[in-house]
Amino acid sequence: MRLTTGFVALFLLALNFIPSVSAEPITNPLKIAVLNDKSSVFSDAGGPGSVVAAQLAIEDIGGKVRGQPVVLLSPDHQNKTDIGVNLARSLYDQQGVDAIFDIGNSAISLAVQDLARERGKIVVHVGSATADIFGKACSPTGAMWLYDTYSLAQGIAKSVVQQGGDTWFFITADYAFGIAMQSEVSKVVTAAGGKVLGSVRHPVGTMDFSSFLLQAQASGAKIIALANASGDTVTNIKQAREFRIGEGDQKLAVLIYYLTSVHALGPEAMRGVQYLAGYYWDNDDASRAFAKRFAAKHGGKMPTHAQAGVYSAVKHYLRAAEAANDNNGLTLMRQMKTMPVDDFFAPGAKLREDGRLMNDMLLVEAKGPSESKSEWDLLKVKAKVKAADIMRPINDGGCTRLDPPGKN
Repeated sequence: MRLTTGFVALFLLALNFIPSVSAEPITNPLKIAVLNDKSSVFSDAGGPGSVVAAQLAIEDIGGKVRGQPVVLLSPDHQNKTDIGVNLARSLYDQQGVDAIFDIGNSAISLAVQDLARERGKIVVHVGSATADIFGKACSPTGAMWLYDTYSLAQGIAKSVVQQGGDTWFFITADYAFGIAMQSEVSKVVTAAGGKVLGSVRHPVGTMDFSSFLLQAQASGAKIIALANASGDTVTNIKQAREFRIGEGDQKLAVLIYYLTSVHALGPEAMRGVQYLAGYYWDNDDASRAFAKRFAAKHGGKMPTHAQAGVYSAVKHYLRAAEAANDNNGLTLMRQMKTMPVDDFFAPGAKLREDGRLMNDMLLVEAKGPSESKSEWDLLKVKAKVKAADIMRPINDGGCTRLDPPGKN
């Protein structure tokens, strides 16, 4: 009996020296990074403005999580996949970053998604759009915060076909987002009774769209769809106006767009163009209040929906870290999925099990010169689009990778 009692005592004593592996209490600065394009074609849509948005989110939680400061890093991936992946690896492995936000390039996002999954680190994609992020490339530590190719296709293509735009031609950026966008929209067009007459691909950063526009014009399609983004779309629209596309029977369909691009072209060129937005600065009082703070730190510019999305994602992550007292990626993502979003961007929205935020969207239309009363008075909200009406059903995405590496 004495031997048994002594053994139990020694065993219980030993338990006091076994470290817990279920949590990593926050005792050091929490490091996060906004990794995006700050010098190339997508820099206006996200870029330095997304860093400003993240700084505002950090301010709004008091600059600390559980008494420890929040450190923000902001490297530039220059819109190049190899640079983006190498930067992400350095952030996670050498610089001790706990979470990466934004990215804004689907090819880089897919690569970083796998890297973050291997490391057990958080990545929240905001400006990227491929629906594979919460589909076949899903991860237990990854989240999708703004738009995606599926929801954009559902929100725009279906309504255009129903209004008579039943033949389509695509001018598509030759990378993951553009190709996925064309694929998703084509499915919706066909399902709605329309036809796709053809497509042409262009490199990112193309300056001369004339040959692509001539092919689109010659197709006779009622709708010329621009499956590109940011600076490419601006250049594309400018040159389309030179060919008088959009003034006659052929119309332009813009599949992804940003307020900064509307501003760059102005009301005369943009009048009547519709697109889906996750946020518009003049939509309500809370949106205007954020925009005022943002503009004060970003040269008077109003935030894009991607920049507002970065604010929302960073703030939600920091709130989850505070609640969990833990910086383990798996634990934090579970906490993020438990808590509803609490901000102007997606009030009450929940993060789905596959990592997709169920955020409502806005159907917006560009104002003409007579409607626009100030420099940034550029859009009017036509309708609020419910997440449930445009998001891909969770069972249709092919998400099978929600277990940590080694457990699936």
